[in-house]
Amino acid sequence: MIQDLHSHTYYSFCGADDPEDVIRAAINGGIELFGICDHNYGVGLARHSVFMSSATDISPSYERTLRRYFDHVNLLKEKYADKIKILRGIEVATVNQMRYALPDSADISFFDYCLIENLDHPDSIAEGDLFAFAKRCGCKCGIAHTDMFAFIKSRGEDPLEYFTKMAEQGIFWEMNVNYDSIHKYRVHKYMLEFFESVEQQDIVRRSGVRLSIGFDGHRCAEYLPDRVREYCERLKELNIPMAFDD
Repeated sequence: MIQDLHSHTYYSFCGADDPEDVIRAAINGGIELFGICDHNYGVGLARHSVFMSSATDISPSYERTLRRYFDHVNLLKEKYADKIKILRGIEVATVNQMRYALPDSADISFFDYCLIENLDHPDSIAEGDLFAFAKRCGCKCGIAHTDMFAFIKSRGEDPLEYFTKMAEQGIFWEMNVNYDSIHKYRVHKYMLEFFESVEQQDIVRRSGVRLSIGFDGHRCAEYLPDRVREYCERLKELNIPMAFDD
């Protein structure tokens, strides 16, 4: 199955397009399973002026805006059910700067999945403990655009044991395949290294951890579904299951 679990809409401050246009771009590109996962702070705070403000009491509206976003994506999931399978996701920032990090009080357990970012950042509120933070999220979790082998090494842990624990808890690892102007056409080094490293591939296979492919799209005009398809097929050739394979 051709899966893209990382896509942004105008709900993210960095996104540009209507969610329906984003879904149509995925359908036209032959994507079979598509996840919309806007940034928690874009969704929760709704307006950039709120994100930038000095106000301290913002939590009452956060819950409502999360629900509103979920309901919007859910309506589109139902509308296009005969053309594509849509997942209702959210990308969770853990960096403790500005208002990026997901508030402790924010419930995201009703989402189909979340993508956790900034796990390897020194100011991450996860404090390096992926498993405790994933439990706090309450839904299926994936790790976005992170070199997990480097992260695991920095913690002095064994990669096979760590990935096995991820597999046991249903946590998947994203291969970010973006190539667009938003990311200045930079390709993630960890992703390239993984697809070249027989050793890393063997560890992932033995652990049973699942992987995902995400284009991390922010503009429909720059979406490259063929790139998504290529890497989904490469995972299949490597006999590595994807996050939402049956």
